[in-house]
Amino acid sequence: MTQSKQMEVPASNIENAVEYTVADAVVKELVRAGVTTAFGIVSIHNMPIYDAILRDETIHLVCARGESGAVNMADGYARATGKLGVVITSTGTGAGNAAGSLIEAWAAGVPLLHLTGEVASPYLGTGRGYIHECKDQLSMMEGCSKKAIRLRIPDQASAVVRQAIKDAEEAPTGPVTLEIPIDFQSAIISDHSLEEMKIAPAINSYTNFPEDALLKVIHAKRPVIWAGGGVISADASSELTELADIIGAAVITSQSGKGSIPEDHPQCVGHFASYAETKELLANADILISVGVRFRGNETSNWKVRVPGEHISIDADWQAMNRNYEATYGIVGDAKHILGQLVNELSTKQLQRDEAYVKEVKAVREQLRAQLRATLGPYEQIMDHMRAALPKETVLVRDVTVQANVWGSRLFEIYQPRTSIHASGGGIGQGLPTAIGAQMASKDRKVVLMAGDGGFMVNVGEMSTAAQEELPMIIVLFDDGGYGVLRNIQQNAYGRQVAVDLLSPDFVQMSKSMGFEAVRIGSPAEFEVQIKKAVKSVKPMMIVVDMEAVGPMAKPFSGPPGAADSFKPKKL
Repeated sequence: MTQSKQMEVPASNIENAVEYTVADAVVKELVRAGVTTAFGIVSIHNMPIYDAILRDETIHLVCARGESGAVNMADGYARATGKLGVVITSTGTGAGNAAGSLIEAWAAGVPLLHLTGEVASPYLGTGRGYIHECKDQLSMMEGCSKKAIRLRIPDQASAVVRQAIKDAEEAPTGPVTLEIPIDFQSAIISDHSLEEMKIAPAINSYTNFPEDALLKVIHAKRPVIWAGGGVISADASSELTELADIIGAAVITSQSGKGSIPEDHPQCVGHFASYAETKELLANADILISVGVRFRGNETSNWKVRVPGEHISIDADWQAMNRNYEATYGIVGDAKHILGQLVNELSTKQLQRDEAYVKEVKAVREQLRAQLRATLGPYEQIMDHMRAALPKETVLVRDVTVQANVWGSRLFEIYQPRTSIHASGGGIGQGLPTAIGAQMASKDRKVVLMAGDGGFMVNVGEMSTAAQEELPMIIVLFDDGGYGVLRNIQQNAYGRQVAVDLLSPDFVQMSKSMGFEAVRIGSPAEFEVQIKKAVKSVKPMMIVVDMEAVGPMAKPFSGPPGAADSFKPKKL
């Protein structure tokens, strides 16, 4: 656990309850773990847990409008803070509604505890039609979570909850589902003491950075670092930046790794791994140091991006080694410690970085950005107005939409860890509830959502959640009357389009009816005025960008590299 998770938390008021139940034990364990916010929907199959939270008075409950959104909120909260996200859903259909968002949390490696009910224990697996019954809920949850557990003995509640939290937070982090039959939740149990004794590690007991790998780094003349979300999870951004400075490395980031190095750093190539200039840089590199990277298919042109023969892979997950790219030297452990050890070792050496190579890296960085800017047309101004108006610590959440894909994830600069959140699994419509969770994590800073009109409608009801919680979030909604990303991919692949044009509501009127301030703009100049107003507002705000009025991009977005080729008819 990080130091922040070990801080003292208020003692649970549950201890004073007349009758101590499984639900009370669940809440007591959440409070012990430092949980102060939980998301979900109340149901007849989780009411005992909700009532225990009410009686305890320690945890703030955020009432979502759908289970899918509730999981996204817990996900966004966890990503913005690094703490455990907690979501409480109902049984059967409620748990099923949560499944898609749990897949997103799994894809992003988010530490999340999903508490769900189950039918009464005598009816489990009987198929008798008990309300909310699912044929095999545990298997469904196992398929979309890191792990799924069922409480089988009420007296084990404290131990099982504590283990579930530990499983979610241990590398590789991810969502863990714990299902509790409804009759167990109200079962009266004893409040026994439960403590864990650990062996404290000796001071300076960690091993040094492996000598063979160290020599490879020292002798490298054209090093490249590929930084992923594991850098941010390990709080290793300062160590990574220091390493890049010492060895003069180019730094590529995955989408999850945005913010692992300030994106105004002259050696930060950024999220451009599949671009031709970056491919050439990698082809001519003599070593790659990857840190906490998944090497996702959509970020590597389905693994067609080639990496150097010498590859030092650093990851907290044993199974990450050689999963997508061969590692000549794999190092498993905490990235903060490993990078810190490497920096310490290098600081004692007479190391001279190749300034000609550093200059080349800067040129590649500038070339990539200039080429992409040239495709934006009027949206270049919108991007610049947005970055200029927003504080550096603003959290940018991106749904799957053209503008987010093209420039929100690449050209909009991120300066701090945990201020960039995106859909790792690629599912549309999760941006709004994820942004709500991120804003719940820190109401004193702005959270901005970039979304498209098509995806936004998936979870549009969660606007009421944001209004109810009085969140000062900003939604920038790019309205092109449908699924813009799919339109362009279809056009590029088939020369025609199907099922991508949508009838949308009047987003301004809808937003106002749901407690938001809202305005529609049709030019970059209008956007500049409204984004400045939104930054100063303490109310939730939506800016609808009328893409027809603003005009087209200079070069239409045709999808990720190689996307169209994937859909053209071919023999297998």
